[in-house]
Amino acid sequence: MSKSISVHGLIKDAGGASRIVNKRRESYASASSVPDPKDHIRELADALHPAKMTFKVTDIREASPTSRTFRFESGDGHIPVFQCGQYVNIRLKIGQSVLSRPYSISSAPYEARGENPFFEITVRRNVPYLVPDYLFENVHVGDVLEGSLPFGNFYWEPMRDSKEIVALAGGSGITPFMSMAKEVAHGKMQGCKLTILYGSVKANDIVLKDELDAISAECPDVKVVHVLSDEPDWEGEKGFISKDIIAKYSGEDTTYMFCGPRAMFQFVEKALKELNVPGRRFRHDVVNNPGDISKMPGYPAGTEEKTFKITVVRGIHEDVIDAAARETVAVAIERAGIAIDTHCHNGECGMCRSHLLSGDVYVPESNDGRRMMDKEMGWIHPCSSWPLSDLKIKIPIM
Repeated sequence: MSKSISVHGLIKDAGGASRIVNKRRESYASASSVPDPKDHIRELADALHPAKMTFKVTDIREASPTSRTFRFESGDGHIPVFQCGQYVNIRLKIGQSVLSRPYSISSAPYEARGENPFFEITVRRNVPYLVPDYLFENVHVGDVLEGSLPFGNFYWEPMRDSKEIVALAGGSGITPFMSMAKEVAHGKMQGCKLTILYGSVKANDIVLKDELDAISAECPDVKVVHVLSDEPDWEGEKGFISKDIIAKYSGEDTTYMFCGPRAMFQFVEKALKELNVPGRRFRHDVVNNPGDISKMPGYPAGTEEKTFKITVVRGIHEDVIDAAARETVAVAIERAGIAIDTHCHNGECGMCRSHLLSGDVYVPESNDGRRMMDKEMGWIHPCSSWPLSDLKIKIPIM
């Protein structure tokens, strides 16, 4: 049996709509005849989340023999609110190239509030990417960088996810879970229990190991399990994060969250399917672009060695640049010194959405974040598109 709900009484509630209309008419009648062009909501949003910010480097420390943690303070008065798992987009000018790169925030949201707010990123050297080595060799304490935050949809959501979390991490993919471990230990995630299954190669190069182990030792709601693939004398879990290891550390109602390299994602995704984990219980960060595009399904053999011309259109201005088939369209544009608004660099966010006027590109299915209509109307995300011919592309003006 359905029941009606009254707040002020049936007659009074039923007449609420007409009262609101009358009050609106009265407001219109008494309002100034001079229009107010200000959008106060937009102004507040821009103040809380500026499109461009400056960040001062206040500390750099070793996170492993091959990785470093960079601490930043805001040069604009505040750090926008973010969630564990979101990322900052940092913009750099390297030579003639104008680059932007995403980095998961490894510090906790609570550390960005209080008297001395800051956020941190943890970067690993020796990956097929120009920027990590640049940060190691050219960024020092006191330097000021430009960027913005937060971005990304990879975070725990209490309305959707369970409180038993098993995080599956590989290599530098530990960074969002470092943020989460700190937040759980600080009591900021509503009674969550976090188990991190962390895959690494060698015991002497585990990113953020000391900090993770310290949190695990002090907080009963955070457990860190190291799984090493190339350490015969390791006394803990060995090999890869397999179906059996995942099952061993899982509860009855578990939310799984993954961040790590592409090859590991494919392995973990298969294991979770074999464990009959429902899709709503598997959250994963964006899958990185493939390191070797020629090995992706459907990529035309032999194309990877070619070089093409890209005509880049910005308003009425056109530039013609060279583009190697092995690099994305966005990387070719950045390398040529042309600014393009890229955030995720993996096809997810859509910030670099551009109109492909002519030519053909290859887009891996796993990194195709376009809407169906965009696919039909010739729009692409240059950060996850590889040239297959000469192209003409119209990009947004920054």
